[in-house]
Amino acid sequence: MLKGIDPLLGPELLQILAAMGHGDEIVIADGNFPSESHALRLVRLDGVSATRAVEAILSLLPLDEFVEKPAAVMAVVGDSDAEPEIVAEFRRIAEAAQGEPVTFARLERFEFYDRAREAYAIVATGERRLYGNLILKKGVL
Repeated sequence: MLKGIDPLLGPELLQILAAMGHGDEIVIADGNFPSESHALRLVRLDGVSATRAVEAILSLLPLDEFVEKPAAVMAVVGDSDAEPEIVAEFRRIAEAAQGEPVTFARLERFEFYDRAREAYAIVATGERRLYGNLILKKGVL
């Protein structure tokens, strides 16, 4: 245990967050996401909700302030304007961590998958709510 660091962030995830550079992306994925087949680096947080994982990650990870949309979610198939409750929760967590509004991109399912394949890492959670997937772009301090 370390003082001031969320205990959910173990050595593997801390190393990944520290090694990421400006503009690198990390995916927080729900339990249905094909994390194993898409990840360059994979951290498993089975039994942890995606929102809890995002909260822990954003306690350390600055979002990129040089891009219009430093976060991205998967658009609802058949209704790209819909915002699932979990996405509203992601937004509240991100804005609380940043201390300002955060704009989210909505990506079509396969566009989200393609971007996830290029991400620095994927954090596979046990999230059971649909569309509980989020991409975060690292900023600078």
